[in-house]
Amino acid sequence: TCQRTSHRNRSSRKAIRHKSIFSHSKIPLFEWMKFIYSYSYMFCVARFSQGLRLRQVDMMADGIAGSSTTLSKMAKKIREVCITAMEKLRRRKGQHLGGPREFVVIDESHFRHKRKIQNCIQVQNINMGEGAWQVGGKGKKWVFGMLGVRKRAGNTSKPVLRLVEHRSRAHLIPLIIHHVRTGTEVISDQWRGYQGALAHQGYNHFTVNHSDCYVDPRNGAHTQHIERAWRTYKENVWRLRGNRTEGLLEDHLNVIEWNEWLAKRHKNGSLGRLFHDISKKYK
Repeated sequence: TCQRTSHRNRSSRKAIRHKSIFSHSKIPLFEWMKFIYSYSYMFCVARFSQGLRLRQVDMMADGIAGSSTTLSKMAKKIREVCITAMEKLRRRKGQHLGGPREFVVIDESHFRHKRKIQNCIQVQNINMGEGAWQVGGKGKKWVFGMLGVRKRAGNTSKPVLRLVEHRSRAHLIPLIIHHVRTGTEVISDQWRGYQGALAHQGYNHFTVNHSDCYVDPRNGAHTQHIERAWRTYKENVWRLRGNRTEGLLEDHLNVIEWNEWLAKRHKNGSLGRLFHDISKKYK
């Protein structure tokens, strides 16, 4: 019963789902709670290794929803909550990396969705008389990652992940200038797009020649932090089939950032942060 003055002291009855994340959903609230719990821990490797059932087929077997379409709609609502929280963070504080206590590792990677039939081209080997299948990836965007790593405090890290058309200097350098503080130690491979440009912008740029070594013997610079991060991020995105479209991939990259920037730093963990952000979005 609502007693707001706008109703002129007339009581009005509203459903508990009204203007909430559960509105227009016929899924029981208890099943919603199970889904939110599972989703909040989907990026926690320890929870996943303990047998947390995160696949859609497992959730349907557990009775959370009757179809994958319903589960996809539920997941979309949760992603929208995480994306809204990250947008508020960017407006309020920005996403800035680096400084005297933090170095930044940068790299580019593909999160391609490999189709079985439509995106394959048969290449004939004339000499051998045999056919080979080449998975097409033309036109796919790159994911550019900037990972801020604390020099102490257990090497905690925060990523900034952006989809870019090309990994050229014109596309990458403006993103670095926007997100990385001037004077920061920046580590990368020897991709030509970085050569000379970062030092010119006031960064202490260290490079690693991966054709010779993985750790530079002169200064100890390496890119292992972001290589490990790529492996974890890709496993999570591929497990949730989040790379089928560029829009869906961008949503999942935002959720990864939400997990690293907000959820891991909340006093009640990722589940507490998710409930907090739901309450803010649907207040």
